[in-house]
Amino acid sequence: MTDARQAALDYHAKPIPGKLSIELTKPTATARDLALAYSPGVAEPVREIARDPENAYRYTGKGNLVAVISDGTAILGLGNLGPLASKPVMEGKGVLFKRFAGINSVDIEVNAESPQAFIDTVARIADTWGGINLEDIKAPECFEIEQALIEQCSIPVFHDDQHGTAIVTTAGTLNALSIAGKSVEEAKIVCLGAGSAAIACMKLLVSCGARAENIYMLDRKGVIHSGREDLNQYKAMFAVETDKRTLGDAIDGADVFLGLSGPNLLSPEQLKKMAPNPVVFACSNPDPEIHPALAHECRDDVIMATGRSDYPNQVNNVLCFPFIFRGALDVRATRINEEMKVAAVHALKDLAREPVPSEVLEAYEMESMSFGRDYIIPTPVDVRLLDRVASAVAQAAVDSGVARKPYPSHYPLKTVDDVYGG
Repeated sequence: MTDARQAALDYHAKPIPGKLSIELTKPTATARDLALAYSPGVAEPVREIARDPENAYRYTGKGNLVAVISDGTAILGLGNLGPLASKPVMEGKGVLFKRFAGINSVDIEVNAESPQAFIDTVARIADTWGGINLEDIKAPECFEIEQALIEQCSIPVFHDDQHGTAIVTTAGTLNALSIAGKSVEEAKIVCLGAGSAAIACMKLLVSCGARAENIYMLDRKGVIHSGREDLNQYKAMFAVETDKRTLGDAIDGADVFLGLSGPNLLSPEQLKKMAPNPVVFACSNPDPEIHPALAHECRDDVIMATGRSDYPNQVNNVLCFPFIFRGALDVRATRINEEMKVAAVHALKDLAREPVPSEVLEAYEMESMSFGRDYIIPTPVDVRLLDRVASAVAQAAVDSGVARKPYPSHYPLKTVDDVYGG
């Protein structure tokens, strides 16, 4: 067993199995404390919630509680290993919610025989939480599941594999195109991969100005074009009239390459065919579609991002999902809509253009870091993310009419302790 593998197993197993625990928020030292915590005192908030369900946000932890839910059909890059095997990932998601945004979470692994069974299970227990984060559910079922739960639940439902990746990628793409001296409206974009994240990325890029007719999406059978009869409804949205059939055809003159597919699928020869100052997001992890060293070797003008932490411009969903839920919970939004996602994109995009704090430089052991080819996306350790993204999302929820509370008086947020400042 390798040292890294043993270290990962030990981390999860010792000294206590798992990565999360439950803590008390009220005193329990005396008989009176216990009488208030349970019988008979607990009857009073029960009556108040029965009188008005909104009181659940006042008397319970519902308003700062997110469920992280999976069926285990698409765990990381490991595939369909079942719901129980997904539990370490779901616990990990809970760690990130708490660490970066002060949000409590519970992980739920659903053994469902069909998408409808999954939907029914989650919908029946949705009142428990303030929001639902769907995770590691395979395409195309994830689209059906998310949309049905959005319609059936009165709390935010967000499939992070789709939208978290899309938000970070879109923010980085807008910045990279700006550095390259190009506009998103005119950019020719090639997307290798047609799963949930790829489709969400392209849809959000369109919401941010890209033109659908300039997008070439490829699945395992090649370019998704209007002549194909094997497309589901989600891929069909990106079918274009073209005689291009392969990645080699599509990549010729492209401004942007987005890889959400597999390792080593973009060759140096194909990269050389791209337009000047090409933008390459090679997000297959841990092995990207093209290795950064190889990409820079064959194109000294490439602007490169990957999903890896050991190279600049990491596409990491932790840049957005904790803060999107923070903003949504703080205004008690009924859903996370397109306006809130676009607001998160622009918050990330704009933050990367600001001077980098000394804490970030120290964390990365760098003397300087500034907006440019090697810094188009903020880093996960940037403490400003909490306020910038959460506040932008909260404001967008208010402006778009899905908030049930006004913009929080305790904004701006400096630390997760400020969550309860209002």
